[in-house]
Amino acid sequence: MARAKSGSTDNKLRLGWKAGLTDHIQALAWSPDGQRLAAAVVSGPITIFDAATGAVLHSLTGHGFGTAALDWHAGGMILASAGQDGKLRLWNANDGQEVIAVSGGASWVETLAWDAAGTLLASGAGKKVRVWSPAGEMIRELPPQAGTVMDLAWQPGTGHLTVLAYGAARMFDPRNSDQPVRAFEWKGSPLKLAWSPDGKVLAHGNQDSTVHFWYTDTGLDLQMYGFPSKVRELSWDFSSRYLATGGGPMPCVWDCQAGPKGPEGSKPQMLEGHEDVLTAVAWQQRGYSLASTGMDGRLILWQPGNKKQPRIGQFRFEGSAASTLKWAPGDRAIAIGSSGGTVAVFRV
Repeated sequence: MARAKSGSTDNKLRLGWKAGLTDHIQALAWSPDGQRLAAAVVSGPITIFDAATGAVLHSLTGHGFGTAALDWHAGGMILASAGQDGKLRLWNANDGQEVIAVSGGASWVETLAWDAAGTLLASGAGKKVRVWSPAGEMIRELPPQAGTVMDLAWQPGTGHLTVLAYGAARMFDPRNSDQPVRAFEWKGSPLKLAWSPDGKVLAHGNQDSTVHFWYTDTGLDLQMYGFPSKVRELSWDFSSRYLATGGGPMPCVWDCQAGPKGPEGSKPQMLEGHEDVLTAVAWQQRGYSLASTGMDGRLILWQPGNKKQPRIGQFRFEGSAASTLKWAPGDRAIAIGSSGGTVAVFRV
């Protein structure tokens, strides 16, 4: 098994396999059992790989004009996809056949998210959010949002769906009502949200180069400033204490238990190694390692707890940006994609 190149002799990344697709890798998604990896390219096609070997299991047509998002059902047999053809599609992972295609309500379905149990699927298209059963039956359409739906996420430990759009993050109980049960209002343009695993803190990155925090128990909110660019990259560690952010060339690790107001007024740990702005950050699901990718083509593996030498692994795509990354279930592998169409899986 080849070892990824690095300036250090101690590299925890081991290259498992690489595969070339036709275009910029827009989205990656591991099946819940870690045996399949789905990759979507920006022009539309979706490929399902054998995660152990890189063999192509199925080549799906995907979405005309482009695929935007992927998410696996909790059972691992159904892959959901969304795209610029205005459709939400469900695919059978066993035979690669399309199960159903439904309208997302606008010309471009940008985001989707299964709940943890796989009982509901939410999709965002324009200002519309629709909620579906696993069979593709629409359960509910929420009232139009104030602006384009930028992100969706289910609050951990609840059945509440969080919708991020201009001016607010609104929480809904779509099984029972189309009206919000709570709204975190803020005059600005949010881009990406992340719930802490304990469901107590909502963070969202914004167009104005800030990160906003909301504490659900008290309603306290605070904002972190000073990022070089807009913030789309957010990831919580499994303990809900540390939040990693992008918004520039350095991953910033915030201690959200630094004081009575969380990270407000504190300085983050800033990890130096990338030469261009980040495209993704992601903590292990149950471990202490953090991965980041950037426009410089690098994947870097960090252990932020090691203050003296936090960088423990590195790989670089030559001539293209690293566009996205995903940890496998079990945290023993990382998948990354490139703007040049390469998918690579590393063992750690």
